[in-house]
Amino acid sequence: MARYLAQIVVMGFQVVGRAFARALQQEYAASQAAARARGRTGQQSAAASSITGMSLQEAQQILNISTLTPEEIQKNYEHLFKVNDKSVGGSFYLQSKVVRAKERLDEELSIQTQNQKEQSQQNTET
Repeated sequence: MARYLAQIVVMGFQVVGRAFARALQQEYAASQAAARARGRTGQQSAAASSITGMSLQEAQQILNISTLTPEEIQKNYEHLFKVNDKSVGGSFYLQSKVVRAKERLDEELSIQTQNQKEQSQQNTET
């Protein structure tokens, strides 16, 4: 009787162990896929920051933008560009910062658009 009980306990541990190992493998694969997806976006964003010399947060602060919408970016850009025009007593330095901020935000929008296209293609493939 004790022998059968011991076999049942051992078999139970084996079943639970295999299920745990399989779940762990699936979780690891899912986290790797998510990391690769985030990595591409992060690398693209970092590359855009190094090209323009400005972080995304800095560009949003300069143009006073909380959400990335093309209309809001264009509206704030035009206003700040005109206000900082040298002919109306503005600063060329500030005007150039406004231009760089718009370039950085436009680059971020294109990265997001590209990522959305890739995701929609992946969703249609599966």
